[in-house]
Amino acid sequence: MASVVNFFQLYEACKGLNLNFANRKLMETKQILIIQTASIGDVILATPLIESIAQSDAAIQIDFLVRKGSETLFAEHPLLRHVMVWDKSEHKYTRLLSILKTIRKTKYDYVINLQRFASSGFLTAFSKANYTIGYNKNPFSFLFDRKVPHIIGTSYSLHEIDRNLLLIQDIFKQIRRIKLYPTEKDYGKVASYKATSYITIAPASLWETKKYPVEKWVEFINIVPDSLKIYLIGSNSDVDLCNLIAKKCVKHTLENLSGKLSLLQTASLMRDATMNFTNDSAPQHLASAMNAPVASIFCSTVPAFGFGPLSEKSFIVETKAALPCRPCGLHGYKSCPEQHFKCANEINKEQLQLCLPL
Repeated sequence: MASVVNFFQLYEACKGLNLNFANRKLMETKQILIIQTASIGDVILATPLIESIAQSDAAIQIDFLVRKGSETLFAEHPLLRHVMVWDKSEHKYTRLLSILKTIRKTKYDYVINLQRFASSGFLTAFSKANYTIGYNKNPFSFLFDRKVPHIIGTSYSLHEIDRNLLLIQDIFKQIRRIKLYPTEKDYGKVASYKATSYITIAPASLWETKKYPVEKWVEFINIVPDSLKIYLIGSNSDVDLCNLIAKKCVKHTLENLSGKLSLLQTASLMRDATMNFTNDSAPQHLASAMNAPVASIFCSTVPAFGFGPLSEKSFIVETKAALPCRPCGLHGYKSCPEQHFKCANEINKEQLQLCLPL
């Protein structure tokens, strides 16, 4: 109820801003804002819109709004003019109103909203843009000029990037490619780690039932050939998990790089790996954005949701058992609802081993 009250307050604050949703006509496109303030993985999956719009007309200026923490993905991005950041850590709605003022002042030709939450819908609806686009599930979509369905289900296999591209269908070119642009400095930072053949392992996830268990990682690592160096990667919050895995591995020396590399530096490292092992989480999309080889482990979630790997060389690793409880949800849970976690525990080390080069 608190969030509803807050948005009513925001709505009241916007009264008198001379809002006009009627009789808007499409003009020559000069400025576009893309909004995606969800998780890092979702932001990476939004990059085909940047590629598509930029390829449609090089003169278009593209801005991107993300939540704090995701902006480093776009450091020195050649196709973006400006990256706006919404810091939700405190004074969330005061900062939202400040961002709205900036958006309205810019007078965008298009505002394209990739989220289905009220906050992004509020920004879109009241943006004063010439044309607004978003998903019909957004609470403010009744004020959008264009509304597109967003369908996720196990019987509907459209990838998330294709769902996103539907937003700009028949308006801009469709470039089905996720892409990031690490700098020479990023590549230089990780150059020393590439002296020998290596794999990376990203064992973490925001959701516990998306994580391949520690003991299962250890079983796999212990059969990795000694000729392959192993790097554990992740954010600052993943350091303890990576340390635990390293401590339990007695047959292979690992190097824990979690918390030591930026997102673009991590992507730079993943690009030249022999294989990158991830969960159904952001590192999977980092690998895809670099067209790096990737083996994605799906525990409680399923590829049919549309968030699978997109690299030319990619593997999906999942249980071979037909579990009636899988998938248990779009994101998973803090623990297995059935208390057996068979969707992860029944994935064996040999399935991961098959993803290694011969």
